[in-house]
Amino acid sequence: MAYAERLEAAWLDHLAPRPIDAPTVVSTFAGCGGSSLGYSMAGFAERLAVEWNEKQAASFVANFRDVPLHLGDIADLSDADALRLARLSPGELDVFDGSPPCQGFSLAGGRVFDDKRNQLFLEYVRLLKAFAPKAFVMENVRGMVIGKMRLIFADILRELKSAGYQVSARVLVASHYGVPQARPRMIFIGIRNDLAALGVAPSHPKPTFARGVTVREAWHGVVNTPDECSVARFGTNRLVHRILFRMSPGEYADKYHPNRQLYGMYRLDLDQVSPTILRNGGAGGVCEACHPSEHRRATIAELKRLGSFPDSFVLRGSFQDRWAAIGNSVPPLFMRAIATHVRHLLATVGEHHAESA
Repeated sequence: MAYAERLEAAWLDHLAPRPIDAPTVVSTFAGCGGSSLGYSMAGFAERLAVEWNEKQAASFVANFRDVPLHLGDIADLSDADALRLARLSPGELDVFDGSPPCQGFSLAGGRVFDDKRNQLFLEYVRLLKAFAPKAFVMENVRGMVIGKMRLIFADILRELKSAGYQVSARVLVASHYGVPQARPRMIFIGIRNDLAALGVAPSHPKPTFARGVTVREAWHGVVNTPDECSVARFGTNRLVHRILFRMSPGEYADKYHPNRQLYGMYRLDLDQVSPTILRNGGAGGVCEACHPSEHRRATIAELKRLGSFPDSFVLRGSFQDRWAAIGNSVPPLFMRAIATHVRHLLATVGEHHAESA
């Protein structure tokens, strides 16, 4: 099945009604809804989302109108209110999900050891303990296992295990799961101790795409409006245009100029998987994904394809807001693979219960 057809089929799975016994999920640090969409594509019913950014929350609400949303700081959401909004009692939730902000860990940033954003995972753990779900999934950048950040990685593992879970952590690459973007991410998966005692160990999905989806395949049939193409063009900066004129597909701008603001400007190669799309590409300075032949950035329609967002998924805000939403998100097809795997793990728990009965 062609990539665009797979995306459309996954979108229809998202739109399908949920049966009353559908597995449940709560999503923290929800952003525009990349992870939520992946869970929905895998048949989950989302009971609560938590997001503090109003611009990203606007996109979330446009696509998940029936999901209760706490708009605000996760630290301001009490355990009791979280359970009330989700209409759940402790122990009833199937999966607790979250992607705590990762700028402090990221290889794209300064990787400051005591960055306060590195502590937001403690809020995730607090609500994890409150919900006491059967399983959890936590996503972060692979930079947390490089150099001194490994100390924070060890802290995270200790906190998650002390919450009552068997935990497995592994770096997975989105392109191995059908996403046309080489996006490596650290994925933590936990199974509650009482369920793990039944013989169900936390594990990760096996790669399903040995050959990545190329930009050409991802963009097949994509529709760009003249306005979007115009917005995606660079301004009157002559240096940028001179660099773009010299760049070939698959090249970064720093090959031609050491200017730090041009670092990460990359001309996409139609016959390769895209590199990771970062959140501040639209604002300039880190990762400007440029069209393979035209002298412009990728459009939002093109970026959605690279991020595995279906064409029908609604993004609100300016060009920069929408680029940031895609760059901040876990690609939905990536999360669908993880969610499907965890759903199978929980089904195995049910089989163990049936056998013991």
